[in-house]
Amino acid sequence: MDIRALNEFTGIIRKAVDDYKMIEEGDKIAVGVSGGKDSLLLLVALKHLQSYYPKHFELEAITIELGFEGMDFAPVKKMCEELDIPYTCLKTDIKEIVFDVRKEENPCSLCAKMRRGALNDAIKSRGISKLALGHHFDDAVETFMMSLLFEGRLSCFRPVTYMDRSGVTQLRPMVYAGEGKITNLAEKLELPVVENPCPMDKASKRHEIKEMLKAMSADYPDVKSKIFGAMQRLPLPGWGIEK
Repeated sequence: MDIRALNEFTGIIRKAVDDYKMIEEGDKIAVGVSGGKDSLLLLVALKHLQSYYPKHFELEAITIELGFEGMDFAPVKKMCEELDIPYTCLKTDIKEIVFDVRKEENPCSLCAKMRRGALNDAIKSRGISKLALGHHFDDAVETFMMSLLFEGRLSCFRPVTYMDRSGVTQLRPMVYAGEGKITNLAEKLELPVVENPCPMDKASKRHEIKEMLKAMSADYPDVKSKIFGAMQRLPLPGWGIEK
């Protein structure tokens, strides 16, 4: 394992954790593990952070299996065993409901809502009230641009979000980590990424925005950093940093 690279990445995670006061002494934190590079690296980084962070916290990993064929989470289970992290994989019929029964034309919103509901139920049954998600820097910028262009709103998910209906606090410790850095480190660490066979993976509105930002970055390399900085300086609700 490339400890130097992991140390550097975990430092980025810690800055977000400290800036937005994500972790308190004695917290039990569940990590939503989809099998993708983002959530797997988040899990590894939080485990590394756990070894030296001044506030003691516990970790669990939970996968909500959507029902797509060909997704094998056995390597993820093995990785969690090696890291000494409790792991649960819950099978659901979300894919069948969204694609086969309801035949949603725009399935991403319903799928995400059902995944969140299943995750919240799973962690609450374990007495856990904090859920760490793998959303990163690029996700934040893309979400902001989607709200601006498609809805005419200045909006984005928050680094820390308390969901009053479920009593769950969502954490996004990777909001300072760029997708390129995540991809490179996941490859270096040879994480057991589970490929996503969802037919909407490259056909969503988010993918359109991702491609648009990629094209803009060719001429203006710092455009995403400028957008992200504006989100903090405005600040968007939940994005201000207390000094």
